[in-house]
Amino acid sequence: MAAAAASSTLHGVGAVASAKPRSAAPAAAAARRSVRVAAASAKGGPGSARGRLVARGAVAVTCWLHPLSSSVMCSRFPRRADLFALCGVAVRRVQAKADEAAAAAGSKPGGHEVLMFEALREALIEEMNLDPTVCVMGEDVGHYGGSYKVTKGLADMFGDLRVLDTPIAENSFTGMGVGAAMKGLRPVVEGMNMGFLLLAYNQISNNCGMLHYTSGGQFKIPVVIRGPGGVGRQLGAEHSQRLESYFQSIPGLQMVACSTPYNAKGLMKAAIRSENPVVLFEHVLLYNLKEKIPDEEYICCLEEAEMVRPGEHVTILTYSRMRYHVMQAAKTLVNKGYDPEVIDIRSLKPFDLHTIGNSIKKTHRVLIVEECMRTGGIGASLRSAIIDNFWDYLDAPVMCLSSQDVPTPYAATLEDATVVQPAQIVAAVEQICQ
Repeated sequence: MAAAAASSTLHGVGAVASAKPRSAAPAAAAARRSVRVAAASAKGGPGSARGRLVARGAVAVTCWLHPLSSSVMCSRFPRRADLFALCGVAVRRVQAKADEAAAAAGSKPGGHEVLMFEALREALIEEMNLDPTVCVMGEDVGHYGGSYKVTKGLADMFGDLRVLDTPIAENSFTGMGVGAAMKGLRPVVEGMNMGFLLLAYNQISNNCGMLHYTSGGQFKIPVVIRGPGGVGRQLGAEHSQRLESYFQSIPGLQMVACSTPYNAKGLMKAAIRSENPVVLFEHVLLYNLKEKIPDEEYICCLEEAEMVRPGEHVTILTYSRMRYHVMQAAKTLVNKGYDPEVIDIRSLKPFDLHTIGNSIKKTHRVLIVEECMRTGGIGASLRSAIIDNFWDYLDAPVMCLSSQDVPTPYAATLEDATVVQPAQIVAAVEQICQ
């Protein structure tokens, strides 16, 4: 029984909500969402409101008959047929707008370019439109738009109750987010800087991660905790924290790290839909990264790694900002005759050992590159998992390049010296492949 209870701590791991492909016409999709909400209203679902239709999209047909206002409606429309005729006109107008939007979308194939912070913002807007239980809370997330503008304009779209500015008290508003999740909401809690979330470690560990288990499964905690972190440009020791190593030992907590606009949006949407508490790590230097992403709706699995570059000689496992240091080193390695396989692990907990294992069985050599601290970091846990599961396939010791166990200096040259650089990656691969 204890084993069964423990296994339920991460309830629904891997059961990420399936993507619901979005129509090329936003207006048509919104109209369909309105119909779904109307059906939920009849059942008293979360999208219902007494006597009215709650539209989750920008366009919705709002013709209805309120039982208390039937006399007013009859006085304006003596014959019910006149009212339904009017509704038919409204429907045809909405359909015409949908057709126009579809034609416009069809004239611009291939998606649209966004910066990473804009991709995260798109994910929030889409999920808040789809689900009225999704809300955002944190310091300056409202009318200021967040310290990195991920929530810019959301307060105007959804109001101050769904985009809640909080006092400078991480323990308080993180605990509030956990409580809101227990009562059926899906809060997205923003830490202005990941280092500040150390003030909320008790709420994240003892409440967020463990309540599903300690309540015997009575409560689910579908909360997302996100924010910027990592070594930036002269932000100093306290604002350059990498908290992956702090959070990885918390039972019941999932952790993912985005590295591109595409996976930032997909992981954010999947995290919001997950029934588990998810920590989404965003790197402070990647917010202005630009990429073309699909116009259609998509999500990324929270437990899958991404094959960035296939290769034959060595498997390089990395995540977040270090993905770009690795790809820079890969160019040099190819010129030197090496063929590295690069995998962005993305899921920091649990690891995607299927993808990682298949690569190791092909290359037989592994290099882990991370920005986390060397002692007790993600690399140390990943190396342990590789040795436990794939020892017989290794032809060389597993190497791990990590940041030095020192506070991040303010001086730029010293700051660079504390984190892994492309030249170190090249040297490590040459050593492994000797």
